[in-house]
Amino acid sequence: MSFLNASSFLWAALLVPIVVFYILKIRLRRMPVSTIMFWQQIFEQKRPRSLWQHLRHLLSLLIQLALLMLLVLALAEPYFKSEARVARRVVLVVDNSASMNAEDAKPTRLAAAKKEGQRLIEGLRFTDEMAIIAAGSEPQVRIGLTDHPSTLRDTLDAVPATDGTTRVAEAVALGRRLLADAKHPRIIVLTDGCFDGAAELAKAADVEFRVVGEPKTANVGITRFQVRRSLVDPIGYEILAEVVNQSDKPAECRLNIDLVEGDNASPIDVVPLKLEPGGRWSQSFEKTSADGGRLVAKLDKIDGLAADNTAYALLPRRENQPVTLVAEKENLFVRRVFEAIPLVRLSVVREIPKGPIAGVAVYHRLVPKVLPPGPALVIEPTAATDLWELGPPLPNPIVTKQDKDSPLMAHVRLDNLTMPDARQLKFAAGARVKVLAASLSGDPIYALIERPEGKVLVLTVNLDQGDLPLQTAFPILMSNAMAEFAGSKGELRESVAAGGLAEVDVPAKATGAPDWVLKAPGGQLREVPKTPKALLGPLDQVGIWSIIPRPDPTAARDAPPARPSLELAANLASRAESDLRAPEALKALKAGGQGAWGGRPIWYYLIFAAWFLFALEWFLYQRRWIS
Repeated sequence: MSFLNASSFLWAALLVPIVVFYILKIRLRRMPVSTIMFWQQIFEQKRPRSLWQHLRHLLSLLIQLALLMLLVLALAEPYFKSEARVARRVVLVVDNSASMNAEDAKPTRLAAAKKEGQRLIEGLRFTDEMAIIAAGSEPQVRIGLTDHPSTLRDTLDAVPATDGTTRVAEAVALGRRLLADAKHPRIIVLTDGCFDGAAELAKAADVEFRVVGEPKTANVGITRFQVRRSLVDPIGYEILAEVVNQSDKPAECRLNIDLVEGDNASPIDVVPLKLEPGGRWSQSFEKTSADGGRLVAKLDKIDGLAADNTAYALLPRRENQPVTLVAEKENLFVRRVFEAIPLVRLSVVREIPKGPIAGVAVYHRLVPKVLPPGPALVIEPTAATDLWELGPPLPNPIVTKQDKDSPLMAHVRLDNLTMPDARQLKFAAGARVKVLAASLSGDPIYALIERPEGKVLVLTVNLDQGDLPLQTAFPILMSNAMAEFAGSKGELRESVAAGGLAEVDVPAKATGAPDWVLKAPGGQLREVPKTPKALLGPLDQVGIWSIIPRPDPTAARDAPPARPSLELAANLASRAESDLRAPEALKALKAGGQGAWGGRPIWYYLIFAAWFLFALEWFLYQRRWIS
């Protein structure tokens, strides 16, 4: 037998004072009394005890000494060397993915798994060690190998619930690396088995599954929900939604889609659904709105998992676009086409303004010698500028070449279209020019000039002489130009799958401003790297994540919340996590039964024996067998 804490035998020195207290002679105090007749009678009954008289109570002394020695041995933690040779190393893998939040096991599957884990911890033998790994969207070692049950229990209780995907296979591989040098390795997985490859993984010799949850739990979930702005319509947007019935029975429900901006919610669509067992419904919606906000999709069905009954998407807001039309003589076609473009706020001036123009400048015939900074569209220029020289009219102004890949020419066909009085342009040396439409001779008729001060579009056609204003290509051409200047190209702010990562442009921090933090849907705060671009995540909660200034701890409680600088939507978006049905091969591997694997350490029984002696002495004292 060996001892872990041999220094604890120093407590055996307490044997000396215990023996001393038993043989210590009681000294009587002298007191003057009126008579000693009665005191003599008491003295005869309670004579002062001698050393040998103390030893008459040897039974009590022996019990006290045995009690102390049991406690000292317990503190020394004795163990047999055979126990060390068969010590086991165990890795407890806890699946804390989204499906573990299902409520078919009360209160949740994760809570049932933790309860089973506590049973396993209680059953650890004296020399066994255990590590705990969380197998959510990012496998994480919560605690390394240790034999301290209290620490293991606290660590297991602290494993958080997440809405991420399952990474049990990666967590098992991580556990095997922890047990690389162990003589008796063992990996126990607490899971519902709702992930690909679960049945194959359970067949491994060193892996034992403890499955929680009901194997036939039905669930209907939103597995896809995305939104993007239209490529054509400035105020249009498209929604893509998908709903899957993960059950063996038909399901009926409704999908409600709302646009939420601040405290206001506007209904967008309501779709009644009838899904066959294992059925899938998918559809795209085309809607129009200049407003932005949060699109929220909800299923009105209560089932096993709540995380996939709601999905979120972010719709960017469209801002009004100021456009100044500079024209000495008004052209009705030019004015009407810009008034018809959504979000364009048009103003008309008859002279070239002095100084820069706010927004987009549209010059019709009237052109300044030096184009001011900012985006500009020049239609039928009649004079030279700092960007080009004006040449003679083109002999054959028929469009024969067109850049069909440019978004400026999207849905526009100018092939074989005559452009009367189109003038030849000779661009300044060093100008970065992209020809969008050219004549038979190769001369540009419609061109884009890139410059640091702002893009410039030039259309040399005479609108009064040709029929271009009567073609559908003209309003589309002008709409594409405004979209190019606005920087809107069908923006897609993609919703992230829960547990995934998102690369974002970190907002610039003003001088003296607080740092940025990432706020989870549940209110938890995470640090945001102080870099222009940052990889945030894992976003393991379904809902809206926000980048906000770090809250001021000294601010008043009723102060308004900080306005987010950037928002990210996270949805479950996983058919595997929405399917709460475990594989057939795992249905027999239910959690429960015996949690203990072996006996208690020797000190446990020594403490038990010490309590027995303590109770024995109390009993003998009450019976007056010892005093």
